[in-house]
Amino acid sequence: MSSNPVAETVASLLPRAKAELAELVAFKSVADFTQFPKSESEAAANWIADALRAEGFVDVALLDTPDGTQSVYGHLPGPAGAKTVLLYAHYDVQPPLDEAGWTSPPFELTERDGRWYGRGAADCKGGVIMHLLALRALKADGGVPVNVKVIVEGSEEQGTGGLERYAEQHPELLEADTIVIGDAGNFRVGLPTVTTTLRGMTLVRVRIDTLAGNLHSGQFGGAAPDALAALIRVLDSLRAENGSTTVDGLDGTGTWDGLEYTEEQFRADAKVLDGVGLIGDGSVADRLWARPAVTVLGIDCPPVVGATPSVHANARALVSLRVPPGVDAAEATKLLQAHLQAHTPWGARVTTEQIGQGQAFRADATSPAYQAMADAMAVAYPGETMQYAGEGGSIPLCNTLAGLYPQAEILLIGLSEPEAQIHALNESVHPQELERLSVAEALFLRNYAAG
Repeated sequence: MSSNPVAETVASLLPRAKAELAELVAFKSVADFTQFPKSESEAAANWIADALRAEGFVDVALLDTPDGTQSVYGHLPGPAGAKTVLLYAHYDVQPPLDEAGWTSPPFELTERDGRWYGRGAADCKGGVIMHLLALRALKADGGVPVNVKVIVEGSEEQGTGGLERYAEQHPELLEADTIVIGDAGNFRVGLPTVTTTLRGMTLVRVRIDTLAGNLHSGQFGGAAPDALAALIRVLDSLRAENGSTTVDGLDGTGTWDGLEYTEEQFRADAKVLDGVGLIGDGSVADRLWARPAVTVLGIDCPPVVGATPSVHANARALVSLRVPPGVDAAEATKLLQAHLQAHTPWGARVTTEQIGQGQAFRADATSPAYQAMADAMAVAYPGETMQYAGEGGSIPLCNTLAGLYPQAEILLIGLSEPEAQIHALNESVHPQELERLSVAEALFLRNYAAG
């Protein structure tokens, strides 16, 4: 990275950033309080509130959102008449899954092979640290030239919409000229990337009932309708023979016209086993960023160990459907529920329940803020040009903010490049990405203020 005061300051602050990220990762802030204590999330929220106060933020508050979680807000006043930039991240994390599968403890930041491992290191506690680093670097080099609002969400991973509802009820709170969402990532390490589209999502729980109770498979199997077998058939109906998503009435032919993603690179990023084919058709970018994708997140059924010879009376599953920009998530939910109903065999009783939803998002990449970011990225990543990519995941807040503040420019950056393995075992962040993106964000704020 070429020498400049901002970059030098960020580099000098990296040891402190690592120590702070370790403190933040240590909180088991999974916003599913049936699995993890609410006190862990509350402690993480308080840590962030204290950090904002220490940086001179005023009006720091823990916002009690309608879903029972807390988001952290703070305001750092800038020069009179300056523009206002909202910086977003979230402190809640995905569950660690199988802790035994982690090479190091999931809630203990561990350095290994040049990366820092821990749940939330990239998604998105690292984003909190990125914002702090950028602001500290500017303060050390003449001051922050814009008004800054920071909002750190407490339930983004759950999709329960607490912050969206709060923002709708208090529209003045997060109003800004530009919004930087620090919850995306570069296409690969070292390639500066702004995410311009996000798929929306819906979560549907489906339950099938066939019998008053389980039956002996020897005595009744062959005639008694098995709820688990019925559920398997329903779930299989959501995919074509080639693995592409097939929800009745939902368009699956979209195409992507931006940055391309080779099959070879995707296989490496996704760690697809040798000899196993990819699913779907079209380009990889089409499949990830421009088309719907269904995933069965979980099935309630007896485990293999301890299973009894039974015909099952009921079974249920949690189904996720990602939908591309241009598709209304509410309409996609209706189509998914109708499909599940229509494809349930043998007259089995089926019930569906929507438990989460978020709309897709498309940014205006022609806005002045994008040029300010491109110039900043060129300095932070010498020799590289900022790229535009899609993101298969969802950040429901984006559409809420776009609706509330239609004049605001929205940019998505972050630390979740493919090697970070967010949501999976052994999540990690590359410290050089944290360093460079912090420099880029600081320089963006300066460029944007001058524009």
